[in-house]
This record gives sequence, C-alpha cells and structure tokens, in this order.
Amino acid sequence: MTPAARISAAIEVLDDIIQRRRPASDALKDWGLSRRFAGSKDRAAIASLVYDALRRRASSSFAMGSEAPRALLLGMLARLRGLGLEEIASLCSGENHAPAPLEAEEVDRLVALSLAGAPDWVRADVPEWLWPAFTVAFGADAVAEGEALAGRAPIDIRANRLKTTRATLLAELAHANPETGAWSPDALRFQPGHDGRGPSLQAEPAFFAGGFEIQDEGSQLVTLLAGAKPGQTVIDLCAGAGGKTLALAALMNNQGRLFATDLDSRRLAPLHERLARSGAGIAEIRIPRSRGHEPLADVEGQADLVLVDAPCTGSGTWRRNPDAKWRVRPGALAERVKDQAEVLARAARLVKPGGRIAYITCSVLPDENDAAISGFLAKHGGFAPVPLPQLLASPEGDFSLLARFATEHGVQFSPRRTGTDGFYLACVQRGA
Repeated sequence: MTPAARISAAIEVLDDIIQRRRPASDALKDWGLSRRFAGSKDRAAIASLVYDALRRRASSSFAMGSEAPRALLLGMLARLRGLGLEEIASLCSGENHAPAPLEAEEVDRLVALSLAGAPDWVRADVPEWLWPAFTVAFGADAVAEGEALAGRAPIDIRANRLKTTRATLLAELAHANPETGAWSPDALRFQPGHDGRGPSLQAEPAFFAGGFEIQDEGSQLVTLLAGAKPGQTVIDLCAGAGGKTLALAALMNNQGRLFATDLDSRRLAPLHERLARSGAGIAEIRIPRSRGHEPLADVEGQADLVLVDAPCTGSGTWRRNPDAKWRVRPGALAERVKDQAEVLARAARLVKPGGRIAYITCSVLPDENDAAISGFLAKHGGFAPVPLPQLLASPEGDFSLLARFATEHGVQFSPRRTGTDGFYLACVQRGA
C-alpha cells in the first residue's frame, strides 16, 4: 500500500471506531481480516496513524473545525507528525486510493493550525467530563499533564534478575539503542520511531530465554516500592497477565511464598507460560472456581504484603491506549470505584497484623486513588497509611525525589513528572 492509501485506510478505521464506539484494536483487526492484501507493515502503519489521531482527537477536531475522521487524521498529520501543507496535499490527491484533495477550508485551517480560544480540556486532549477531576489532580499543570498523556509512549523492559542483569541486556540489545531507566534499577527504554513504532523486542533471543519482560518503568517502580522481601508471604490479588507477579518473584529472589489470583480467571491464562519462561518458581496461581469463591481462604491473615493492582479507568495509560479515554463514561468510573472498595476489603482479610497492603492504579483520577484509600481507612480502623518517607525508603536506590509527587496518602507518577505511565501508589499497614 502507498502512504496515501494507508491514510485512507486509517480514516476508514477511525470512522468505524467512532461510529460504533468500539476498541481501536478490534476495529483494526476486523479491517485487516477483511483486506488480506494489506501486509504486516501496512497494518502496523495504519494502526500507528489511527492511534496518533486518537491521541489528539479533541485538539485536532478544534483546529480543523470538524469531528469527522478525515479532519482528525489531517490535524494529527500536521500537529503530531509535523507534516507541512504541501506534503499533506500531495498525500490527498484522490488517485489510487488516496484521500480526496484538500478543500479550501481544510487548507486554511492547516495553515493556521490554531487552538486560540480552545477550552483547556481541548488543549489537553482530555474528555470534557473528566476535566474537573484532572484539574484536582494536577492543578495549574493540568494542561501540560494532559498534553504529555497525549504523546507517544516509549517501550520499557524489565531485566529479569533471576536470569540476567540490566548491564548484560544493555550489551545484548545494543543494536536496538536502549537507554537505562531513570528510576527502576531493572529498566531499559526504547524510544519510538517517527512512525510511532519501536523495535520488535519479543523476537529477541533474550526474551525467549526469559531475560526480560516488557513492562512500563512506572509499573516496575510501584511494584518495587510496595516492599516485597525474600522469605515473605506475598499475594498479587489482581494479577491479570502477571507482569507484577513476575517482578515480585524477582524482587523476592525466588524465596518465600507468592500467590497470584484474579477474579477474572481468563486473564491469568498467559501467566503460566510467562512463569515458566522467567524461572519464577515460587509463584502459585490460584484460580477462583466460581463467583464469590475465595481461592486464598487458606492464607487469610497470613500475608506480609497484599499487592492490589486495582481495576481502574486506565487514565494513566492513555499514551498506550488513546482510544480508551474517549470511550470511558461516568458510569464506568463509578463502577471501578465500587470494585476498588471491594478488592481493598478483600485484601484486608488476607493481610496479617503488621503487614501492609500496597494499593496501585494506573490512573491519575483522585476518585480512584486518594479517595479510595480515604474510604478504606474510614471503614477499617485497624489500618494506617505508611508515611511517605518510609514508603520511598528502599535498598534498591534513592527514591527521595519522588516525594515531590506526593498526594494525601501516596504518590502519583505521570509521563510529565516521571517519564512513566500514570501510576498511583499508596500503602496502608495493619496494626500489630
């Protein structure tokens, strides 16, 4: 496919996403299945165009004076990819599956490319209904934080210290131009190219050997700060595909007891293979037999640490899932808040006296973060917040600078603050 034909395809996929309010991944998959002529590089390029357009959906719509998929794509090409008018016009020839030629108003708007008079939520590319919560979280920096969340995410990996070291991986992956992470001692980072794509890391021999896992540095960092130690009993209560379970096993040096479970047992399916590849021998997967069944009943009151990677809106991962921010609705937020309260109450039954609960979200919304902890503390008098200096104290490194990002009960990361996804962490400890 020509670059122009790829743009036409991206416009078509965007129309499907917007009209049917469906995940971008589903729309892209369906498009590819029905057009077998498109090769893997074509599909990847079209996906990159679609995701980039969704990143800047609000601001491109304002600048172009239209919410049509074509307007979103044209605005993105100018605003995010930096294409000039002549280059965009050459791609819109109307020939050989290219988009129709630019209209006079489109030319004028591409030349001006103005956000003058735009509301702050538009400039930040944040859904309007979420803007009040966003400003509570970030105050005067809210627009800049939104812009950072509308950018492209790098690819981060976590060196599996059970099998290798970051220094070894740095040499083995030198051909892919890795950078060392700014915070996690196990992190390597790979920047996306001009088209938004990064290297094919899952095809590397070191990946098949279990030497690393793809994991955002923020996810690595909150897992590290949760405080798991060798020899402890640790529970990953919302394990999903197991990224944090694997990190916990490495931090525990394969010593102790580590349980991984999730209410949605289907999400645990990839973890079996990942555990085998990583060498994390202490991890035991507990699958609930039915709704309401507690697969960890035999270890209630025994856990030194219960890690709660709570279900949330995922607002902190908008760089990676830009379609999600335009699909989330107030009802979904209310449902997640309810889920968070329930999983925290469950964690309280599992943790032992003197043990802690590490509450984590990939959200930047206060309702899902500090408010969730406040609600938990109001209902569970036997728990108290872990003070921030104690939370940030770690033999793994000096994390004192993270105190700048303190919230009422914990700490909030973001792309602009820490260069990571938007993770929140707070710990509460049960009285002895």
